[in-house]
Amino acid sequence: MAEANWYVVHTYSGYENKVKANIEKTIENRHLEEEILEVRVPMQDVVELKNGAKKTVQKKMFPGYVLINMVMNDDTWYVVRNTRGVTGFVGPGSKPVPLTDAEMKPLGIQIENISVDFGEGDTIAVVAGVWKDTVGVVQRMDYSKQTATINVEMFGRETPVEISFAEVRKM
Repeated sequence: MAEANWYVVHTYSGYENKVKANIEKTIENRHLEEEILEVRVPMQDVVELKNGAKKTVQKKMFPGYVLINMVMNDDTWYVVRNTRGVTGFVGPGSKPVPLTDAEMKPLGIQIENISVDFGEGDTIAVVAGVWKDTVGVVQRMDYSKQTATINVEMFGRETPVEISFAEVRKM
């Protein structure tokens, strides 16, 4: 079987979630679960200031686009391309171009899983990044985001900081 890759589909603006739902329904109806693996509308948390109050809301990272992890063949291309709200794949002409691993990394979708030898309550040292040479106790582990939250002393008070697993080591 061919390898699945991530492709970008252009949609009418505002129709991203509708397109996602329509493609997922088609996958179910046509039993394409083995060929179209995942459909995503990348979201990000944004802090808005309204009437003097801060409010965290989710916004689309790429309005007008949907990401699809699929095996590209004539059937899957036809299903996605002819979904209501889809204007086409991103790529030259009618040939879709898969995203590279380097393009996927900032989206947080394909992250190589890092196994760690520490857990909550362990003392770790930060070996890279902004907090280099900082020591802290792990308060929380987030394996899906590959991050650990540690408390660091800032301005005389403990402040939680989220650090990538790749930037720390156990003491």
